[in-house]
Amino acid sequence: MNSHSGARAQRAKPESSNLAPSPDSGSAPRGASRNDGDRLFTRRRFVASAAAGLIPSVAYAQGTKPSAKPRAPDEFSVAAPVSIEVHARPIPSFDPRDRARTRFGALQYRSGLVLTSPFRGFGGLSGLRLDAGGARFIAISDKGSWITGRILSSGREMTGLADVEAAPLLYADGRPITARGWFDSEAIALDGSLVYVGLERVNQILRFDFAKGGTRSLGQSIAVPPAMRKLPYNKGLEALVTVPKGQPLAGTLIAISERGLDTDGNIIGFLIGGPQPGDFAVRRTDHFDISDAVLLRSSDLLILERKFSWLSGVGIRIRRIALKSLVRGATIDGPSIFEADLGNEVDNMEGIDAHVTPEGDTVLTMVSDDNFSMIQRTLLLQFTLME
Repeated sequence: MNSHSGARAQRAKPESSNLAPSPDSGSAPRGASRNDGDRLFTRRRFVASAAAGLIPSVAYAQGTKPSAKPRAPDEFSVAAPVSIEVHARPIPSFDPRDRARTRFGALQYRSGLVLTSPFRGFGGLSGLRLDAGGARFIAISDKGSWITGRILSSGREMTGLADVEAAPLLYADGRPITARGWFDSEAIALDGSLVYVGLERVNQILRFDFAKGGTRSLGQSIAVPPAMRKLPYNKGLEALVTVPKGQPLAGTLIAISERGLDTDGNIIGFLIGGPQPGDFAVRRTDHFDISDAVLLRSSDLLILERKFSWLSGVGIRIRRIALKSLVRGATIDGPSIFEADLGNEVDNMEGIDAHVTPEGDTVLTMVSDDNFSMIQRTLLLQFTLME
């Protein structure tokens, strides 16, 4: 089924977002229609693409410093708010090898969509947050853009998107953050009307008050621990989670790096504000890096992870960790509840959120970052958490 929203490249009217937080919370060749229509996707080509994206990270890890010159906005950056058209193709089975299978670890597959758009600024989705009903969403692109809209569903299955809009993230001076050479908006968290966005590479956090204009609101830099500014250039801030009232660490903003490692080889995280600010670590196992995280009503923290190797390609994993174990100075760990690889319908999965249905089901929604590449895909996947 194909669904779309808005008119192509039609300017959107300014309006405040009414999104309430959930209680669970490579470039295409010029002229190519990168997103519009189906794209060839094979394991070989995906691995090649992942390898191409891996080379810069290896260089940084070996001590090569990035250029100090800020990058200029490119053809995938959004200059002004615009309503966009998004097409959706269903993914009937998560495992193409066994289409009748629906259970994967602690998760049960509900539905999935391959999302495409003729709008060149659609893609690179690195994080998303849903409203309490799981319909309206705010997503961020790693080109410094907001992508907002509604998920359309029929029963348990997603069918498409509607009312989709792209808009630039604006800094306190009223200009897009890309004008400062800031891109890589990789993490998002909600706290009432406040929206926090984490920027990798510069390792800063911006706070937006959506009560003051929604995606037209201006971002303010917040104070962050000095150690956060020292995270690796391309493996820095990757996940943000706010802790609501009634939970352990209420009032804390949890920030976790992608692969900033401590002296024991574990992944560095930070507790910002709240009752016990400081740092902590997530035990790194099996070469996984962190992509995102979400806090459930049960006070469990789910951490979305991924890895790449030349032999096995891409792996995806979700770990469940009790929030009560997260204290200043701790190294936290927890069991894997979900694992997938290129034999499944996955891509570069970078965002995760959760909502609870009227029937009481906890639904996890994941989104992939296609890196604006013709050989990757933007996937939207939903699973029911069964245990």
